[in-house]
Amino acid sequence: MQETSNGTTAIQKKAKEDRYQYHDYYGIDELLSEEHLLARGAVRDWVKSEVSPVIEEYAERAECPRHLFKGLAEIGAFGPSLPEKYGCGGMDEIAYGIIMQELERGDSGIRSMASVQGSLVMYPIYRFGSEEQKMHYLPKLASGEYIGCFGLTEPDHGSNPGGMITNVKDDGDAYILNGAKMWITNSPVADIAVVWAKNEEGKILGMIVEKGMKGLSAPEIHGKWSLRASITGELIFEDVRVPKKNVLPNVVGLKGPLSCLSKARYGIAWGAIGAALDCYDTALRYSQERIQFGKPIGGFQLTQKKLAEMITEITKAQLLAWRLGTLANVGKATPAQISMAKRNNVYTALTVAREARQILGGMGITNEYPIMRHMMNLETVLTYEGTHDIHLLITGMDVTGINAFK
Repeated sequence: MQETSNGTTAIQKKAKEDRYQYHDYYGIDELLSEEHLLARGAVRDWVKSEVSPVIEEYAERAECPRHLFKGLAEIGAFGPSLPEKYGCGGMDEIAYGIIMQELERGDSGIRSMASVQGSLVMYPIYRFGSEEQKMHYLPKLASGEYIGCFGLTEPDHGSNPGGMITNVKDDGDAYILNGAKMWITNSPVADIAVVWAKNEEGKILGMIVEKGMKGLSAPEIHGKWSLRASITGELIFEDVRVPKKNVLPNVVGLKGPLSCLSKARYGIAWGAIGAALDCYDTALRYSQERIQFGKPIGGFQLTQKKLAEMITEITKAQLLAWRLGTLANVGKATPAQISMAKRNNVYTALTVAREARQILGGMGITNEYPIMRHMMNLETVLTYEGTHDIHLLITGMDVTGINAFK
């Protein structure tokens, strides 16, 4: 890479020039590698060309832009931090976070499509699967040939996954699977599902259930006012015969699904920043263009208060995510630290969206601007992958040593 006269590369120089475009108030870009900056630029360009022009229409119709699955694969958004050996990106955890940030800058639903595939389907197969399972499934998932979903939440068991009633019974070389899962992103279009169920001894097993297995159905959930461009459904199992070779051999118990959720929550902590940045950028630009009482509304104290508080909270979220990423890169990010970042950053993004909507006034509720769509999406992000309150209790238990869940 060619260096400029002061020793910085062209990529670093461009990133510095784009500081205000990316709203990098504390110069965090200086802590990022060229790989990080390249990944961000590539994903952002893709979002601007493929997502932004169509997302409002898809959200208005409550329709998933399924054609984007292939594009997400082409930009390396499926399992970017998993090894190249399996057709994945081989990048670090900060790069993964940055990719999620730029996708959610487009739409939370688009980020969900990618993070479910990478964190909740590919990651458990990589971490807990056999080598045969890894070689068979991961390249197909990375390329977008297969779409996956993750079956943990049930109609009556959300925050308490250990209470699940989905179960398997031994049947020789297979298990007979019965039960139901609810609020499953991608399920109506998924080729495979990583499903968690209790065996006859009450132990939780993970298994790969494939589309077309007799007794499996995945009806779509309709009527959502949030994540309208993301396809959500159920998983219903009626005496589904799952070969034992499809069981993930290297994990038993809640450790399996909870570690997957930590991976997904990490991505959400970064992704929410993207939604906040898009809302802030929209409000900032509008405040400089909207004239009232003879001057831009950005010149009034109360508008400046809103904008100043927004960028302050966004900057704090950026620093939290960056530090979490450095810990994740060396295997030191704890589930409690991830919970703190997920909870803080999503709440920050939702607060920014609400303040930005006020700056735009009536225009803020129209689809001419992205703020209301982000706000509605973030209402779901606030409570999925662990609710706002559950993450607070995770932090509380971590700092006190006392379990408040029981």
